[in-house]
Amino acid sequence: MPMSLPSRRCRTGLRRRSEPPTTAGDDLESVPGPPPDGGYGWAVVLVCFNAWTGSWGILQVALFETTLRGSPASTVSFVGSLGIALSVGLGILVIRLARSWGARWTSLTGIVLYGVSCLASAEAVSNVGGLFVACGVTYGVGACLIYTMSNSLPIQWFSVRLGTANGVVKLGGGVGATVMAVVTGVLTDRLGVAWTFRVFGLASLATGVPLPFLIRERAPAKASFDIDWTLFKDPGFTCLFVSGVIGVFSIYAPPFFLPAVATSLDFGPNGVVGVVACFNACMALGRLTSGFACDFFGAINIMFLTMALNGITMFAVWSVASTLPLLFLFAVLNGIANGAFFVALPTAVGRLAGERRGAGAVSITLTGWTPGLLLGNPIAGFLIDATGAAGADSIVPYRPAIFYAGSTAVLSAMFVLAARVWADRSLTKKV
Repeated sequence: MPMSLPSRRCRTGLRRRSEPPTTAGDDLESVPGPPPDGGYGWAVVLVCFNAWTGSWGILQVALFETTLRGSPASTVSFVGSLGIALSVGLGILVIRLARSWGARWTSLTGIVLYGVSCLASAEAVSNVGGLFVACGVTYGVGACLIYTMSNSLPIQWFSVRLGTANGVVKLGGGVGATVMAVVTGVLTDRLGVAWTFRVFGLASLATGVPLPFLIRERAPAKASFDIDWTLFKDPGFTCLFVSGVIGVFSIYAPPFFLPAVATSLDFGPNGVVGVVACFNACMALGRLTSGFACDFFGAINIMFLTMALNGITMFAVWSVASTLPLLFLFAVLNGIANGAFFVALPTAVGRLAGERRGAGAVSITLTGWTPGLLLGNPIAGFLIDATGAAGADSIVPYRPAIFYAGSTAVLSAMFVLAARVWADRSLTKKV
């Protein structure tokens, strides 16, 4: 919703405006005017374009084959799940921290912790407990500081083009994931897992530390980073929140377990890396194109299509992908849908809440992902262990895990549809 439109009552009872009423004393200080939809905002987007991302699926396979041989899949996958869960689970605390520190110092702290986590993980590749602390907790805290700021800053600078801005920001993770999948495979083969972690840590510090000094905020931090729990009085926001809580159970299953599936089906190292790289490349494509689509067709509309495609590809393609071409087909279609999820949902929530409450609303939504990120992959890993899929030579034993993930995607789509109908019963309108 453009920020310049006059406020009016909508069916949800919330005011469609960029922030709640302010007192005369804080108007000029707290409300800088409508977002410019450009200008220095593109420099801020460039800062948020973070190409460093994890490739835990490939690292996990390398750990299974070397230092953690014989460890349960559910236990090791929980290390990655913990890190990813914390990367969103602490979002509300990060917003409160940013009110005191500001976006620049919050982001810088996150980058330093991210690099330190990689260096510490290099010393713990033979110890699952050490990996939980380094690659789980330390990585998760650092990633949360970075991820929360990258989701919050575009809302200060963009309104009509918020989808495009978010798409470009999230493209960084998609490009990074694509490149890192290949780089991780090469480094683990040639240098081993420990030195792979060291290279990642040093490189992320060298490239990341200078960037936060380019961050510029349009309003005082206390005005930009606010948590408003009354958002849950809006059924539309509540449905979007629940769709994220449920849908994220399905989102990380493919990148985590595609390497294991390709390895079990004996597609060779090149096949494993190729499938993961294809998935990540299509995820990057989905992130960028969904940003444009959100601005053109409406973010809630795109979010529904995203989760519907996610579920359909799991049931109709991944469950029968016993050949490399079929696995590549799944990687293409699901990768696009997977990438779009990370753009469509924050854009829909950010537009609904407006500039003043947007950062807090997105952080509340992302915090709701924590159960799915923490438990989603371990549940799938448990199903894989229970069926003996890791030692199988067909896709059939993987189907319980695939159907579990697909079911959560379909259920998520139903809640998005409810939010869409609540916003406007005419399904042809841009919402």
